[in-house]
Amino acid sequence: VPEKEKDPKYWRDQAQQTLKYALRLQNLNTNVAKNVIMFLGDGMGVSTVTATRILKGQLHHNPGEETRLEMDKFPYVALSKTYNTNAQVPDSAGTATAYLCGVKANEGTVGVSAATQRTQCNTTQGNEVTSILRWAKDAGKSVGIVTTTRVNHATPSAAYAHSADRDWYSDNEMPPEALSQGCKDIAYQLMHNVKDIEVIMGGGRKYMFPKNRTDVEYEMDEKSRGTRLDGLNLIDIWKNFKPRHKHSHYVWNRTELLALDPYTVDYLLGLFEPGDMQYELNRNNVTDPSLSEMVEIAIKILSKNPRGFFLLVEGGRIDHGHHEGKAKQALHEAVEMDRAIGKAGVMTSLEDTLTVVTADHSHVFTFGGYTPRGNSIFGLAPMVSDTDKKPFTAILYGNGPGYKVVGGERENVSMVDYAHNNYQAQSAVPLRHETHGGEDVAVFAKGPMAHLLHGVHEQNYIPHVMAYAACIGANQDHCASASSAGGPSPGPLLLLLALLPVGILF
Repeated sequence: VPEKEKDPKYWRDQAQQTLKYALRLQNLNTNVAKNVIMFLGDGMGVSTVTATRILKGQLHHNPGEETRLEMDKFPYVALSKTYNTNAQVPDSAGTATAYLCGVKANEGTVGVSAATQRTQCNTTQGNEVTSILRWAKDAGKSVGIVTTTRVNHATPSAAYAHSADRDWYSDNEMPPEALSQGCKDIAYQLMHNVKDIEVIMGGGRKYMFPKNRTDVEYEMDEKSRGTRLDGLNLIDIWKNFKPRHKHSHYVWNRTELLALDPYTVDYLLGLFEPGDMQYELNRNNVTDPSLSEMVEIAIKILSKNPRGFFLLVEGGRIDHGHHEGKAKQALHEAVEMDRAIGKAGVMTSLEDTLTVVTADHSHVFTFGGYTPRGNSIFGLAPMVSDTDKKPFTAILYGNGPGYKVVGGERENVSMVDYAHNNYQAQSAVPLRHETHGGEDVAVFAKGPMAHLLHGVHEQNYIPHVMAYAACIGANQDHCASASSAGGPSPGPLLLLLALLPVGILF
């Protein structure tokens, strides 16, 4: 135990300082949010947040439990109910539709209401719903999407696409029936639905090029080749959409990205991998930028707009690490997203920027075993099982690929390298891919109107708060016509709503 923590005065002083800070929060920030940044940790449930906090501290040679993540410093925290309209335990597509479009939807569908059935193209038309990215663009703001997955993966696609199936990355993945009925793949929609997205960065190159086009980076890898059956080169289409007097740049590696002067860039398309980007622990720092590097460049480009911006940032491979049972990969992805949150905080102001950090869903990931303070988050519990007399790691999964039986018994983890980057933690039920969890996830908020995220909410409430704060979308009755600063200012109705008890708001 650290010496200072043995003194009761240490804990009392800490509590008093926290109390003084909490009392100051009674002075609500009711400014209009010029900028809105949403950080989405895919699969970042509360247990993942806690384990990430410990890992962050241990990476700095501290015990870890006392460490503060950047999101821990946000003054307002809520819980989000993540179920889909047809699923108790949700997926990333239906949830993305909720927290971006403000409407709950069916599992596996993006940018459409629950009237659309997954895989059924003919249920799409007339059931499309638009996202806060579109609302911000319609209000004259700049917009951006940054992700560590494919840019046409579930989370980012809900910002711009309307699809009955999240897996329709290109027309190559679509059934003939859907193509004949006129549905378009998600990569096509990225280039056509909202043509003037200022910043797009992530993976997904292969879905932009004709079938069998050799990838610029992995020339010998057949799986990295282009997939499109329609023969389109969507990169060329993206370039041709941009006005000649604007500075548009397509880059495919970190070196090209960092060589740009973001203050002279009007439009940026960065596709750094054929599919998803590499895990942070595996990242090649010549070819692939980190999430925090992409966020920094995105904010520099978007901040040039005097009307402000909306930026969606996804730490998308937290989810993938968990699905593979590779907790070390997942938690390092989350630590990198926390770095990106810190970078954004330094570059923006609480006075005019609403920042929301949340997850789409949780995972069946846990850690326990009465581990002592400072125990490596990837380490063993201090005891052996009182049933099979074997040791076990603190981190475990409810199901997944880490289930293993050796000689009719649970594997003895002391015989394997459980600290390896790709070690698959033991699970209770054997599955090729670990599943999502169904519990509520946390929502962290700071900046204008952040106090409206304050209790237990349906997930689709989140974009309505962001839009309300920014005076965009349909809910603008509280915005005055103009202020001395040249933009809308909150009116009396906004102040009244902010003071109402929670129950009256619903």
